[in-house]
Amino acid sequence: MKENIHPNYRPVVFQDAGANFAFLTRSTVETKETIKWEDGNEYPLVRVDVSSKSHPFYTGTQNIVDTAGRVDRFRRKYGKK
Repeated sequence: MKENIHPNYRPVVFQDAGANFAFLTRSTVETKETIKWEDGNEYPLVRVDVSSKSHPFYTGTQNIVDTAGRVDRFRRKYGKK
């Protein structure tokens, strides 16, 4: 196996702002934000739009996540008159 080609894993918190849900896992993702976790330690923070707590496949309900106004634009353009 080649030396020094694999990325370094570290603990990272992923936070779904829409569902008020966060989880701690290991990742190689780079971020500048940090958050104080339940154990009192500070970890890098990655904000995500969709997680298992907000995705329709896992929740069984359809939620429209509109982060850029696309849904409103579509409804104005193609909606019922």
